[in-house]
Amino acid sequence: MSFVPPPGGGRRGRLLTLFDRLPAGGQDTLLAFAEFLATRVPAAQQPRSGPPPSPAPASRPAEESVVAAIRRLSAGYPMLDRRRLLDITSGLMTQHILHGRGAVEVIDDLERAFTELYAELVRAWGSSEPGDEEPPDQF
Repeated sequence: MSFVPPPGGGRRGRLLTLFDRLPAGGQDTLLAFAEFLATRVPAAQQPRSGPPPSPAPASRPAEESVVAAIRRLSAGYPMLDRRRLLDITSGLMTQHILHGRGAVEVIDDLERAFTELYAELVRAWGSSEPGDEEPPDQF
């Protein structure tokens, strides 16, 4: 059975037609796969229709390990580029573990770094239009 997309539907129309033809379980699988693929697209390459998504980090608990802080901040700032974060977080984690720098101090620096990277993203987001030849650096 060959697929014939609806006239003028393009890729979006083809996807919707295929989605509608799937049983409920197949639709769930397709949605899960699409959500997975969307998480792999860096924020700088995602279509923009307004400001970047706002961060939503959980509140800092009274006592927190550096690893827990990294997890908390990463979950609250999903729009930031993981490679840049890895560089920053691994450096701070090294200072904590190998050089004995205090957890509170390192977590303060982590929070500052996430906030600064987000501010860079906001500035870059506003300085380029969707569809530019080269997207701003990933944050």
